[in-house]
Amino acid sequence: MITEPKVEDRKEQHYVAVRTQATMNELETAISQGIREVAAWLGTHGMAPTGAPFIRYLVIDMEALLEIEVGFPVTSALSGDGHVRAGVLPAGQYASLVYTNVDQGIEANYALLQWGAAKGLVWDKWETEKGDAFGSRFEAFLTNPDEEPDRTKWETEVAIRLAS
Repeated sequence: MITEPKVEDRKEQHYVAVRTQATMNELETAISQGIREVAAWLGTHGMAPTGAPFIRYLVIDMEALLEIEVGFPVTSALSGDGHVRAGVLPAGQYASLVYTNVDQGIEANYALLQWGAAKGLVWDKWETEKGDAFGSRFEAFLTNPDEEPDRTKWETEVAIRLAS
C-alpha cells in the first residue's frame, strides 16, 4: 500500500549517522549495519534517538553506487567522532508519502517522483558525475522490526525536499 502524497513544511532535524556507499544489491546490508553502528554509538554516549532510523540519499545512481547516510534523529546538534557524524535535515517544503512492505520501496519512490512531476514540483536536486544529488531526500523506517517481524507490514516514509 502507498498513501496519497502530500506537501508540508518541516523544521530542520538534527541527526547522527554513518556515511557509506552501496549498490542496490548491497543496500539492505548497508542499512542494517549502519543502524546497528549508530544505535551502539548513541548507547555508548548515553543518548537516545528522538525518532525512527532513516536513510538519507545524498547521491543516487541506480546502476552504480548510492551515497547514503544511515542514522537517527536527535534533539540537538551533537559532535560525531569521525565515523559517526552529525548532520541536519534542512527545513523546507517536503513532498512525502508512506508505503507498506519494504519490497515496495522502489515503486513508492517512483510514485512520489511521478506525482511531483505531474504537479509541477521542482526537487532540491542537481546532476553530478556520480549521479543525482539531493539537498534532502530520505526514507524513515516507521515500524520497529523487533515489534513487527513481518517485513510486508513495515511502514516507511519517503520524503524529498522541494527547491526553494
